Amino acid sequence: MDVEQPWSRPARRRQPVRAGLVLAGAAVALCCVGVAGLGAWNVQVVTQAAGPVRETADGFLRQVTVGDTDGAYQRLCTDARTRWSELGFTSWVRTPPVVRDYEILDVSVATRSGRPVGTVTVRLTRESGTTEQRELSVVRDDAGWRVCGDPY
Repeated sequence: MDVEQPWSRPARRRQPVRAGLVLAGAAVALCCVGVAGLGAWNVQVVTQAAGPVRETADGFLRQVTVGDTDGAYQRLCTDARTRWSELGFTSWVRTPPVVRDYEILDVSVATRSGRPVGTVTVRLTRESGTTEQRELSVVRDDAGWRVCGDPY
C-alpha cells in the first residue's frame, strides 16, 4: 500500500552571498552619497570665500600703500600680531623701499584641516620702481578674514 504523500514545496536554499552583496552595495552607495555631499560642501565653502579673501588682501595692501599702518596692523591675524608689535610693524612697513602700488594677480582658496585658507598672489611695486611677486596668506578667525604670516 503505497500511500502517496501530498505535494509539498521543496525547501529553499538560503543564499547568504546574495544578501551580503546587497548590503555591501547599499553601503557603497551610501558612502558615495556622503563623499559627494562633502565634496559639494567643500566647493561651496571655497567658492564663497574667494571674494572676502580678495577684499581682505586688497584692503590691507591699500592701507599699506597710503601709509595707514594702524589700519593695516588691525587686518593682521592674531598670530602675526603676537610676533609683530604695532610699532615694529609700522617701522617695517616704512623701511625703504616702501610699497607704492600693488596688483592682485591670483586668489586661491583651499581647505586645510577642514578650514578655508586663502592665498593671494600680488605684484608689489616699490618706490624705487622695482616689482616683486609675493603671496599673502589669508586665514579666517572669529573676527573674519585676516592677513597672516609675514605679508611681504
